[in-house]
Amino acid sequence: MTKEIKIALLMAASLFMEILDGTIVTTALPKMAGYFHTSSATIALLVSVYLITVAIFIPLSGWIANRYGKKKVWIIAVIIFTLSSLGSAIAPNFSFLLIMRIVQGISGALMTPTARLIVLEKTPASQLLKMISYLIWPALIAPAIAPVVGGFIVTYWNWQWIFLINAPIGLIIALIGAKLIDTDKVKSKTSFDLLGFIEIAASTGIILVGAELATRGKDYWLSALGLSVLGVLLGFIVFKHLKKSTNPLFSLDSLKITSFRICQTSGSILWLCVGALPYILTIFLQTVFHWSAVKAGSFVIFIFIGNIGIKPFTNVIIRKLGYRGALLSSFGMVFITSIALAFIQINTLPIWIMFLALVSGAGRSLALTAYSGLSFSEIEPKDRNSANTLNSVVSTLAQGMGISLITVVVNLLQNFFPITTAYELGFIFLGLLMILPAIEILFLPKNIGHTTIN
Repeated sequence: MTKEIKIALLMAASLFMEILDGTIVTTALPKMAGYFHTSSATIALLVSVYLITVAIFIPLSGWIANRYGKKKVWIIAVIIFTLSSLGSAIAPNFSFLLIMRIVQGISGALMTPTARLIVLEKTPASQLLKMISYLIWPALIAPAIAPVVGGFIVTYWNWQWIFLINAPIGLIIALIGAKLIDTDKVKSKTSFDLLGFIEIAASTGIILVGAELATRGKDYWLSALGLSVLGVLLGFIVFKHLKKSTNPLFSLDSLKITSFRICQTSGSILWLCVGALPYILTIFLQTVFHWSAVKAGSFVIFIFIGNIGIKPFTNVIIRKLGYRGALLSSFGMVFITSIALAFIQINTLPIWIMFLALVSGAGRSLALTAYSGLSFSEIEPKDRNSANTLNSVVSTLAQGMGISLITVVVNLLQNFFPITTAYELGFIFLGLLMILPAIEILFLPKNIGHTTIN
């Protein structure tokens, strides 16, 4: 195993820790609400505050990595993330726990993009697909196994272990990283784009707050819509600022490259589905079929099995079909399985539900690997810092809005249809979303991203 692969696996471990932590908490919310004697709406802040904090502080990662060095920033972020996890586990009250979640969000926002940058910045185009394959595993595995792992922990242990499991992981990877990663040279110091940071933080924060409000019922929908529109308008102001500024927080020049741009547009739609499908399937099985959380999770985990099962073959498929062919194939898999899930019944053969989840997971895995490889295929190494920051901002927003979007869609449909039909139409909605990226990909040249394949 080469040193580069060891570093990629190490960075993947840190990504896994951060992504798992962001999703596993959901399963423990009822137990935590009882422990701290708070309402379900209040305890849910532990999830939304974390996601919003990550989105707000991600734009800082590229500038801080340039200013202080990627290795130093990554190690400090891992240590702070680990310590804040311990703080969350021993929190004496809800306010302290909420503060720890904010600290976790800030450190996660610095750790995740910097980890990707450590791997991507010096990787030649011909090796990009291979190295990115290691980095994509956490994004596929963590959200899928979180319901099962979280359900097991809260059922047989207590909620504190959801945070305590980060301690050994964080300590080990920080120690290994200190020895394994070469100290990088700090680049020329540039002034901090404070106005750009404030604008980006306001835009992303407002959009995600609007998305969070939307999940709380139709009484909040008008406020959520207003915030979302305001956030988008601020986004246009951010875009103009970053284009005109002589020293922007990160450059938008990467958007001029088609292979990178389509990963931010159609790729965002895929990220929406990646976050939404495991969630809606879990809730559907519990709400409509009245299955326990553990039983529902044991079926949803087949999405994870599909992710893993196809992973050894994704690079081979991409090289055989090209990026365009691989993406279109993956969209077809997600489309067909999402539509098929709308027709499952309480008496449907369990193996059929498992199979649909498995194929859906395989399609998601193939698509995410293809998008990740394609996005940096034509980006020069010197421009990958800004491209990585921009990509992290967009994907974080898309993932954060996935659950909110499907929740609003299902709640809206319940005003016109029975709850079972509403969920069935929700699956169909997620399937139909795949038409949009498919149309965009159809117009790409067949040899796009060929430098990473040949």
